[in-house]
Amino acid sequence: MGQKTSASVAVQAHLHWVSLALIVGAALVATAATMAAAAGLLPWLTLPLTFGEVTYQGAGVLVQIGVTILLLLIAATQVGPGRVLRLERSHRDFGICMSDVADAYAAVHAADRAGAFTMSEQFDDVKQRIDYLRRHPDLGHLEGDVLQAAAQMSHMSRDLAETYSDENMERAKTFLRERQEEVERVREQIGRVLSDAHELRRWLEAVEVEEEINASQLRRMEDQMADVLTYLGFRRESPRGRVIQMPQATAAE
Repeated sequence: MGQKTSASVAVQAHLHWVSLALIVGAALVATAATMAAAAGLLPWLTLPLTFGEVTYQGAGVLVQIGVTILLLLIAATQVGPGRVLRLERSHRDFGICMSDVADAYAAVHAADRAGAFTMSEQFDDVKQRIDYLRRHPDLGHLEGDVLQAAAQMSHMSRDLAETYSDENMERAKTFLRERQEEVERVREQIGRVLSDAHELRRWLEAVEVEEEINASQLRRMEDQMADVLTYLGFRRESPRGRVIQMPQATAAE
């Protein structure tokens, strides 16, 4: 997309300069012919015009002068678009230059974060960064001003590069990674404890159900035994639950 835009702008610029050259040339020729005709060196344009029944014999002079003035005005108005195109080209060059500076700064800042520069003095430090950019396989072709601007920007942000160096960032990532692992371990332990608690709760409920069943069966058995004992002539004292044999009735009775 960027290459297509650049090609379109270049073609537009060439067409503009060609049209401007043609217009200026025509304006100069017309001006020279008009001035020569006014001086008597060349004849005036002969162009009889007829409007109704009236014929204007000197209309050619007016037409020649009018065309000359028109061409001069058109040529004068073409200077403005030329300045606009030059400003656009200058702005585009400035944008390309700033893009190069940004790329160079990103590269030297990344190297600074990796601890590639050790100079403390500003001059030596900037020179070391420029040398690094010149040896860079993708940035060595840039102009010296671009490399110097990127090196100076990197020198001004060296404290930032030191604070967020690769070593510090790796240490911070390791610390966060360990905390994340600890969180995962605690989460697994909590999950196991919750699972065990749920299992114990289910087991307790099952035991309580079985105890209730056993108690119910025991009460039912006691009721049945009480009926049988009563029928056999035994009675049970309620406080202690002792069974006392009752006297049996004789046949005479």
